[in-house]
Amino acid sequence: MTPVNFQGSITIPVAILAKGLQSLLGDGLTGIILIIAVFMALATLATKIFRPKFIRTNGFLNALLNINPFWLTIRLIGTLFLILTFSDIGPEAIRSANTGGLVMNDLLPVLFCVFFFAGLLLPLLLNFGLLELFGTLLTTVMRPVFNLPGRGAIDCMASWLGDGSVGILLTSKQYEDNRYTQREAAIIGTTFSAVSITFSLVVITQVGLEAMFLPFYLTVCVAGIVAAIIVPRLPPLSLKKDIYLNGNPRKKDDETVPAGHHALSWGFQLALHKAAHTGGVKKVVGEGLKNVVDMIFGIIPVVMAIGTIALMIAEYTPVFDYLGMPFIPLLEWLHIPEATEASKTIVVGFADMFIPSILASNGIEADITRFIIASLSVTQLIYMSEVGALLIGSKIPVNAWELFVIFLLRTLITLPVIAGMAHLFF
Repeated sequence: MTPVNFQGSITIPVAILAKGLQSLLGDGLTGIILIIAVFMALATLATKIFRPKFIRTNGFLNALLNINPFWLTIRLIGTLFLILTFSDIGPEAIRSANTGGLVMNDLLPVLFCVFFFAGLLLPLLLNFGLLELFGTLLTTVMRPVFNLPGRGAIDCMASWLGDGSVGILLTSKQYEDNRYTQREAAIIGTTFSAVSITFSLVVITQVGLEAMFLPFYLTVCVAGIVAAIIVPRLPPLSLKKDIYLNGNPRKKDDETVPAGHHALSWGFQLALHKAAHTGGVKKVVGEGLKNVVDMIFGIIPVVMAIGTIALMIAEYTPVFDYLGMPFIPLLEWLHIPEATEASKTIVVGFADMFIPSILASNGIEADITRFIIASLSVTQLIYMSEVGALLIGSKIPVNAWELFVIFLLRTLITLPVIAGMAHLFF
């Protein structure tokens, strides 16, 4: 997670390794992904039909393969979409370059490579005291401002410097380990899985305003902080229970610094204790490999299914156009030029974050409007082609309807902030 300068841009080693693996595997990567999805579909069906004892008695395999009927259906749909898209057969709506083709060729290879290294190396982040140290130090800020443990800042940093999927992976594993409560995991997963700096640059470049990157990213940060303070205090996030996955309530004194210590010394002591009880190399490597299998084998078919369906709705139906119409009066009130055209880009970001920027670059002339659309698409955070699908596929307690409500809340809260900032710059 340490920021490094690589080929003229700031990134993190995991992202560099992921891009290297993607370049190495090249076009063969989509074939590998297809094989994995087909294997998972067949293995899951076999588990449901024959119920082999060696799977049912193994906690890891049982959680991976013995899934409920809903997730079985999603896994099978994702595999079917992959087969049709890879083979270029079947309905054009499924396999076109703007729907299944976009998810299979542009998104899944990136996720595969990020998951491989992030999952493998995640124990180095979780098991050697980093979260205990920074968690203790940052709790004095995170708890009063966001009502979250200090460790949540690490998840945000992983997303900000690397990729939102890394932050969700980190959050999900900590929730499974009973380090976050339901409320904390839901808030961090939907509010702090920030868009990476690298992808933010791609978005602002797409709308032809790369020279405005610094004002753009400042706007994104200010709007993101405002949303992070307000949205968790509203339903559905405010209704989440403060209990761990195992059913135990959060202890109020979990983050109390004992007498005789200050935050640094206590955090350092907790970090040393954690590192001392990590286990040997075999355990760390085994845990990393389980992470990789869990994320790649379990999540990729889900992303393909949900991402493709969301993009099909965006591409072939007027649903998102209609949903955007109520925003026209708000956009006009905020003195945003081309309000009607801009409204069509607002809700479509729920399908995929990049679609608003593509629409803005093709149909909107005003620089300020393109700036606002690009900023809004990044601060909305929730999009079903990746982050939404990952959250639903994880154990983090949020469903698709809740994600849509959170998406709308983030839109309504951040849009006035972004518009105000934009009027200062233009």
